[in-house]
Amino acid sequence: MTVIVRDLRPDARTDVEGFARVRMLALPFFLITPDSLVHDLTHAHPESHYRPLVAEEGGEIIGSAQLGIVHDSPDPGMGYLNVYIHPERTRRGAGSLLVRAAERHLAEHGAKKVFAWVLDEPGNRVFAERHGYKASRSAHFLRLDLANGTLPPLAELPPGVELRTGADFAADPRPLFELDAETMSDEPSDIAYEFTDYEAWLVETWNHPLVSHELTSVAVVDGRPAAFSVARTDGGTRYGTAMTGTARAYRGRGLAKLAKNDSLHRARAAGFTEAFTGNDTGNGPMLATNKWFGYEVCATEVRYVRGLG
Repeated sequence: MTVIVRDLRPDARTDVEGFARVRMLALPFFLITPDSLVHDLTHAHPESHYRPLVAEEGGEIIGSAQLGIVHDSPDPGMGYLNVYIHPERTRRGAGSLLVRAAERHLAEHGAKKVFAWVLDEPGNRVFAERHGYKASRSAHFLRLDLANGTLPPLAELPPGVELRTGADFAADPRPLFELDAETMSDEPSDIAYEFTDYEAWLVETWNHPLVSHELTSVAVVDGRPAAFSVARTDGGTRYGTAMTGTARAYRGRGLAKLAKNDSLHRARAAGFTEAFTGNDTGNGPMLATNKWFGYEVCATEVRYVRGLG
């Protein structure tokens, strides 16, 4: 049968469910739902030129691609492309068709470089290199067994520190936006980010359907959010950490660890059985922190880059 590539139709339930299923099978360590896909597409920033594609064979979605321009980078022309194929539907040409369609779209919208994450498996790396991509940094996916593992006990809070939930900032989440912007700018990455658009952050990040305000924990010092651990959930039993970080002025005091431990304990009490997170392989401090919590590396991915034009 012939494989065709086309745009994802957000109003077609079979499309979003098929897309999500492919992603979950190919990348089971990353939280995604049909509703989160629809949200990402319908609320994407216009300057991101975000475009999800599907590869279809015989009426079945066998591949997916998410691509766009990194609109919140100070460096113009940075594009991204992530392709995933159903593990039982490989070697049908779907990946190459998705890459070609995606690169055409990105080039039309000014991309000078394209960055792609690839699971660190021989076949995936050969595929990326055959399409002109070169390996860059790498990152780990980590998993924690919340149901059967043992979390570190909750520590007594230092003087002047209190723990709140993200829901406590519902009336004014701007302080969390400022904290997120500062911590994101210090994350190891091939691409520089600058969060300056509060309204876009509200829609794309804070009000994302996967984000749990109730399970997000914030360490507050003298009334100011100093560290946080942002929680995501899939509506079932899986919990993920979107970001854990500390404002520069408060680092070295263990506040991020306090916040994450609080969030994990509350997630387990709420019935979540698995926790996932990710760290750059060069981010020794966060890898050590997650090992302390009991996380174990479950997969590694490599960042590949290719110049366009």
